[in-house]
Amino acid sequence: MGIIVGLPRSGGKDLQLNLSAFGGKQIEMLATQLPAEWYPQSGIQLTWPHEATDWAPMLDEVQECFVRIATEIACRQRLLIVTPHPDDVRRQIAGRVEMENVRFLQCETNDTWARDHGAITLLEEGLPSLLDFKFNGWGLKFAADRDNLITRRAVEAGALKGRYQNRLGFVLEGGSIESDGRGTLLTTSECLLSPNRNGQMTQAEIEDYLRSTLHVERILWLDHGYLAGDDTDSHIDTLARFCSPDTIAYVQCTDPSDEHYEALRRMEEQLRTFRTTADAPYRLLPLPMADRIEENGERLPATYANFLIMNEAVLYPTYRQPANDRRAQEVLQEAFPGREVVGIDCCALIRQHGSLHCVTMQYPAGVM
Repeated sequence: MGIIVGLPRSGGKDLQLNLSAFGGKQIEMLATQLPAEWYPQSGIQLTWPHEATDWAPMLDEVQECFVRIATEIACRQRLLIVTPHPDDVRRQIAGRVEMENVRFLQCETNDTWARDHGAITLLEEGLPSLLDFKFNGWGLKFAADRDNLITRRAVEAGALKGRYQNRLGFVLEGGSIESDGRGTLLTTSECLLSPNRNGQMTQAEIEDYLRSTLHVERILWLDHGYLAGDDTDSHIDTLARFCSPDTIAYVQCTDPSDEHYEALRRMEEQLRTFRTTADAPYRLLPLPMADRIEENGERLPATYANFLIMNEAVLYPTYRQPANDRRAQEVLQEAFPGREVVGIDCCALIRQHGSLHCVTMQYPAGVM
């Protein structure tokens, strides 16, 4: 059973949202919706690395990366840290993270990928429902038995508030879907049609399930695009992201000698064929392809698409590549003119084949 060992505070009052970050407009609400990531948030979850995870050989390095992420989150919003060792984490973040906005959930974990084991939130008449899907280690690649218990324990402990929905009969990871908040879901066929996820279902059956469960009206399937070294079978959050209902930022490869060139060129062509709900082409913003980063001869899946949208900021991964890092920031600033765009060095994270968005999960207003 999880135990809450810290409570969020903000000077005795709720955190305030700057509506200029949302274009100064009232947020559009549907009766039941899968909110876009830019919908007003109550907080962010991090599941902290420890010595019993795959991070053990480089624990100090990756924990420092998590401290930097926690620092940028907690100075703006509430932060939920999931860990079996809250006292250890407290010592790591002491003096660097705004502790008034941090709470802890103590429970056992396999790993740190909150995007994929965290709850997916629906809003029903404005009230949150927390959908607990099955995470099976990206198609039975890694153990996930402890991570699969986190959402239920977070709800039972009061760390997350909302109507709990057990959806453990269906495999779905948060990193595999993108919502525009208006009934459109963007995903990849490589991931959602993987035989080791819901292989007993046809594409039509998966579409029907997603429409009825997530209350989306249509699904845009990307059939091309991948990253070498990626364990997720082409999660959409490594390739293409909604930035608004009519804008998609995506990874573009301009080097014909790069192994990704042809697949990403075809992805770009397919994105050009997609239409918004208003039957207009999407505004497409190309992010740079990161230069090759290797470990032991293996290319690592560095991607600038793995950014986190927050209430008043966008956190994005950097890879010690000044020109690419700067260009990615410029593109994201164009996509999110009302938000501060903040880079965080994620060279440690990609050594376990993920990045910044992969280790975070946002929760809409009312959940934390």
